[in-house]
Amino acid sequence: MAKSETARRPRTSKKTSSVSSAPPRTASAKTETPYHHGALREALLQAAERVLERDGLSGLTLRAVAREAGVSHAAPTHHFGDLTGLLSELAAVGFRQFNAAMASACDTAATPLARALARPKAYVAYAQAHPGMYGIMFRTERLDYSRPSLREAAEASFAGLANAIGMMRQEQISEDSLTLNQGAAIARAWSMVHGFTMLLLDGRLEDILGRLPEGTTPERLFEAMLVAPMSGKLPA
Repeated sequence: MAKSETARRPRTSKKTSSVSSAPPRTASAKTETPYHHGALREALLQAAERVLERDGLSGLTLRAVAREAGVSHAAPTHHFGDLTGLLSELAAVGFRQFNAAMASACDTAATPLARALARPKAYVAYAQAHPGMYGIMFRTERLDYSRPSLREAAEASFAGLANAIGMMRQEQISEDSLTLNQGAAIARAWSMVHGFTMLLLDGRLEDILGRLPEGTTPERLFEAMLVAPMSGKLPA
């Protein structure tokens, strides 16, 4: 009886048990991230900034940005048209960040000297923190300045520089019409700060820093440049 009952009892299939205990298979395709229409443009610009800082300008493509944002490859084209459009809007973001950093530095300065040094120091600090964004902001050949957002952000940056020079010269400087001396003062200040920034980012100041007292930082060298009066005499 026991043997007969055992024979009638159904056996559990090892194969069936093995299949049922296996974890569900995940889809191999990458799931796209849903965005509201208004938020997608901002998400694409943030993705473009990450790609630019990580992979450089050569790695910044429409497909790379879409992949970074987790959206369809057509999304960047829909919002920016082409790569020039994307780069131009990204440069506008850079200029707005840049302007805000310098304005914030000036607002928090406690003394007249600190206020005079705050803007150029913030200029260099932004470039060090965001070298990719800083680089694209000045790649004029890759940008479309007919786009209102870029033109307005760049003009605001120039206005901030002109106002800073006007305060140092204790005069009002018009953004639309400059005297030769005003233009020379603006160009001199911009050339020094931008030139120092590019040399610093390219590692070209190491030779000078290596000859200075031990522990001298690029920031200390820059501050000395800003406060040191011009010395020497002009040739006859």
